[in-house]
Amino acid sequence: MQDIRLRTGAGILLSLTAFTSLAGAAAVLAWWLVFTSGIGLLRNNHLVLSSLAVIGGFGIILQVTGGDGPGYVFRMMIVILVGAWLLAEQKRGEFLHLGTWLLGPRSGFELGMIAEMALQNLNGLMSDFERIRIAERFKGVRSGHKAFIAAGRVLVHNTLLRAEDTAELLAIRGYTCGGTFVPEFPRRRMDFIACLFAICAAIIGTLPVSAFFILS
Repeated sequence: MQDIRLRTGAGILLSLTAFTSLAGAAAVLAWWLVFTSGIGLLRNNHLVLSSLAVIGGFGIILQVTGGDGPGYVFRMMIVILVGAWLLAEQKRGEFLHLGTWLLGPRSGFELGMIAEMALQNLNGLMSDFERIRIAERFKGVRSGHKAFIAAGRVLVHNTLLRAEDTAELLAIRGYTCGGTFVPEFPRRRMDFIACLFAICAAIIGTLPVSAFFILS
């Protein structure tokens, strides 16, 4: 989807649908396979894969304690896949357009800029983490608590440096609050079709399981 308004709305709706019921999660998975790049979104995406591993661990604990572990894992897995799609589709500056459109040139501009800086920091963290992994492979460093602590220190240090640089840049330019910005939203026909089917998936998620079967 090119229009961030439709994409964000569809993402929120799909996430809630997947989290609410197994039928909704199955419908959202079908939507995800049809309207996104599918498995291509997961290639070399260590953040998504590690998140799935963590969810799997929680699912095992939930199953051992008497809960519905498989159902929880499936629903959360679909939520993560929707999040991966949103992150992959995100383009620089879109949150600024969305925030200004929603709340105007003052509060909206502020929130949009904060979201853009947060996304920039996230991309920086992912790049730093990948460089750390490459350096560890070259040096033959084994994974362990010492390696994790050292990597965490580097990630926090680099994040603080980026935040300091951003604050200095805003101060030098005399930024105080808000700004003049004209939001633009490119879109195509497929965006509306995908949103329509996202609504259909949400409706399916609200139906009882018996609605899909003929019970005698």
